[in-house]
Amino acid sequence: MGFNVAVDGPAGAGKSTIAKAVAKELNLIYVDTGAMYRAIALFMLREGVDLSDRQAIIEKCPRADVTIRYEDGVQVVFLNGENVNAFLRTEEVGETASVISPIPEVRKNMVALQKELAAHSDCIMDGRDIGTCVLPDARLKIYLTASSEVRAKRRYDELAAKGVESDFQKIKADIEERDYRDMHREISPLKKAEDAVIVDTSDMTVDEVIASILKLCRDARQR
Repeated sequence: MGFNVAVDGPAGAGKSTIAKAVAKELNLIYVDTGAMYRAIALFMLREGVDLSDRQAIIEKCPRADVTIRYEDGVQVVFLNGENVNAFLRTEEVGETASVISPIPEVRKNMVALQKELAAHSDCIMDGRDIGTCVLPDARLKIYLTASSEVRAKRRYDELAAKGVESDFQKIKADIEERDYRDMHREISPLKKAEDAVIVDTSDMTVDEVIASILKLCRDARQR
């Protein structure tokens, strides 16, 4: 195993933004596991699968081929050969990913790919169960979090900057509902690994968070 960093935490904590920046600074491969689950979710939405029908999801899952490649240093997620990066960050896809990700048959395929990537490269990987399940032997484990109020405000501002109207209270309620699902699912629930370092970003700027994580990574590499 190379030098692996596991970053876990709830939706909207900034895991992807921070992990990308750290990966670039330390020349690590960034593995966005959430994007992999979102690709499966996108497939289910496109297929019109009833998300309350667990068996239908399981039966459709083998038809979704999700792979990752790096083009010019950027992670590109392919769904059945199509670059779907541009379709993965909608609220609908995120909500769908949260619904289907606890299903064992879905997780089995994703976790195998994630472990394979980590075994052959120095990487930073973010998700919900990286430190507890996917990379239990990672050199450094981080639990990145923030209050639901702060996470909702960040998402609201992000949508506003794109000219998209949204309801702050609904965003906050959706985040809290997603947190509950992620923390109470039967398979690999979201929780802090016993040896993870908690980084609460509620009162930190992005640059402050990046600096904090970079220091933790550099210290871990020297151990």
